[in-house]
Amino acid sequence: MYRKQVRRRRAVLALLVVSSFALLTATYGQRSGGLQRGVSAVFGPFQEGADRALKPARDLVNWFDQTFEARGQNERLQDEVEQLRSEVAAGKVALSENNQLRKLVGLQRAGELPLGFEPVTGRVIGKSPTVWYSTVTIDHGTSSGVRVNDPVINGDGLVGRITSATRGTAQVTLITDHTSAVSAMALTEDQGIQGVIKPEVGNPDDLILDFIDSNQHVRTSQLVVTAGFKARGLASFYPYGIPIGRVTDATIAEQEASQQVHVRPFADLRNLQFVQVLTK
Repeated sequence: MYRKQVRRRRAVLALLVVSSFALLTATYGQRSGGLQRGVSAVFGPFQEGADRALKPARDLVNWFDQTFEARGQNERLQDEVEQLRSEVAAGKVALSENNQLRKLVGLQRAGELPLGFEPVTGRVIGKSPTVWYSTVTIDHGTSSGVRVNDPVINGDGLVGRITSATRGTAQVTLITDHTSAVSAMALTEDQGIQGVIKPEVGNPDDLILDFIDSNQHVRTSQLVVTAGFKARGLASFYPYGIPIGRVTDATIAEQEASQQVHVRPFADLRNLQFVQVLTK
């Protein structure tokens, strides 16, 4: 009796094994990947739960990665911006210098320099430490023929005169300095109205044509040039005809009361880079 039960159990076990092999064969024979689907069906819920549990940690790691990457990109962009800013600044300086040099060369080619003078082109290497724009220092001196009282111009007009010089440098006192006084003339159709150009202290964009004849009226927009007078052995530091500026304010009341009008200088005395000394 016992042996029959053992044989019966063995037969059932063998049948189960054979059925299992048959099912595996049928499963591998299908192209749809039935085994993979079965495994996914069994372990899918566990994988989904693990993904949800680990998502905050993965997000934190990704946030750190993205933050460090963005910081690196920001630093690279800042370096590129600084480099481009430096290149733009250098380009603007070069363009400004080129424009000033072109104007100086243009004066020589056009023959507009006063006769009897030899121009010495110098670069401005120092400026007065005050806000009054009173002096500048250039990189040429007595070794280049520069002497005290030589007039100084740029491509736009009168700048000032040499007031001290060494072998390699010279100091230029600008027409906006409080000690400056230039014999000048407001040009009219028939004659010039003479006076003296003095600075409006504290404003390098404004000059005063003072001591004009109250019987002669200066008009707005008239050109003002150096008078270049000579009398009884005395002569102006500045030769005749150097442009100074243009009249901007010329009310009759002010002319009659104080014998003066306002003149805007042609030369940009705030931003001098190159000048010419008219040496004799």
